[in-house]
Amino acid sequence: MKSKICPFCSKGLQEIDYKQHEHLKKFMSVLGKIETRRRTGACVYHQKSLSRAIKRARHIALLPFVIS
Repeated sequence: MKSKICPFCSKGLQEIDYKQHEHLKKFMSVLGKIETRRRTGACVYHQKSLSRAIKRARHIALLPFVIS
């Protein structure tokens, strides 16, 4: 089984910015849920910061909580 490389580690990103909501949408499902590590290919560190960034963007209304 081939292991995935974290898309954030490969680019050398340390922090994920919550203000880049267009980039964060790529890591959300059709219904607006946060995708799992298995689907995103992110490492543990970046998956946690990704979910934190998505939650922050939701609270300041950059991203919807539920996509209908």
